[in-house]
Amino acid sequence: MKITVLGSGGWGTALSLLLLRNGHQVTLWSYVEAESANLRQNRENPVLPGIPLPQELTLTADLECVRGSGVVVVATPSFAVRQTMNKALGLLDEGTVLVSVSKGIEENTSLTLTQVIEEVTQGRFPIAALSGPSHAEEVARDMPTSVVAAAKDRRIAEMVQDLFMAPMFRVYTTDDVVGVELGAALKNVIALCAGICDGLGFGDNTKAALMTRGLSEMARLGQAMGGRRETFAGLTGAGDLMVTCTSQHSRNRRCGILIGQGALPRDAVREIGMVVEGYYAAASAMTLAQKLGVDMPITQAVWRVLYRGKDPKTAALELMVREKKPENEEVWT
Repeated sequence: MKITVLGSGGWGTALSLLLLRNGHQVTLWSYVEAESANLRQNRENPVLPGIPLPQELTLTADLECVRGSGVVVVATPSFAVRQTMNKALGLLDEGTVLVSVSKGIEENTSLTLTQVIEEVTQGRFPIAALSGPSHAEEVARDMPTSVVAAAKDRRIAEMVQDLFMAPMFRVYTTDDVVGVELGAALKNVIALCAGICDGLGFGDNTKAALMTRGLSEMARLGQAMGGRRETFAGLTGAGDLMVTCTSQHSRNRRCGILIGQGALPRDAVREIGMVVEGYYAAASAMTLAQKLGVDMPITQAVWRVLYRGKDPKTAALELMVREKKPENEEVWT
C-alpha cells in the first residue's frame, strides 16, 4: 500500500521505517524543503542518530505526495495538525484513511487531534488514532513495543492494526478514541511534573505518588469527556505515563528537570530544542477541567508553575498540605 507520513520528526521517521519494513511504499513528508534535503543528503534524521534511512524511503517536502495514498499518517506537532490538514485536504483521494499519531490537545479549541482532523475534513474520511508507550528511538531500532489503534469503526481500527503490526510492534484495538487521545496528551503534563520533582531532588516515593494521583486526574477528565476509565489503566494511560515519567528519552521529563533546577519554563522549553507537548497540554487541560468541573490539583499546580511564575517547591508543598480526603471517591457512599 502507498502510505504518506506527514511530519519528519523522530516519531514520523520511526513509523516510516516500521511501515517500510512491513512492505509498504512509504513517503516521509517534511514541512520545509531544507529539512527534507538534509534527510535526502545524509540518509539519517539528526534526532535519530545512527539509524540509516533506506533509499526505498521517499523523502519530500511537496504535499502533493498524499495523492494516491491509501493511508496518510499525521505525525506533526499538535499545533501544526490543523494547518497541515487544511493544506492536504484538497489533495486526498476519496476513502483515504487518516491515522493521527501526534500527541496533544489543540491549544485554542481544546479539541483532541482526531477531532481537529474530523472538523477540518468534515467527516469525509475514516480517522483513527495510534498511541501508546512508544519512544521513537526504540521503535526505530526495532525494540519490542505495544500500542493501541483506536477508531469508532472497528474495521478501521483493525485495518490500522494490520498495517502497523510487526514482530516487534504489537498493536491492540479499541473504540475509545477520546480515552486513548487524552491519555496520550495528559501523560505529558504529568511527565513535566515528574521532571520537576527530579530537578528538585525528590525521590522515588514522590514520583510514585505523582504518577498514581496524576493517573487519577487523567481518568477523571477522560470520563468527563466520554472516555472509559479502564482505558487509562491500559497502554495509552498507565503504560504511556510510566515510560514518559521515567525515561531518559522523554523531552517532557527533561524539560521539567530544568524547571526544577531553576530554569524559567520558556527557557527550559527552548533548551530542549524540540516540541514539549506537555507545556501546551497543561493549558488545554486546565481549560477543559474548568469547563467540565473536574478536580485536577496536580495539573493546576504545574499550570501555575508554567504560566503564573509559581515556585515549583512551593507548588509541591501546597499539593501535600491540601485538605485530607479518601483515596477513592466511591468509598463510604
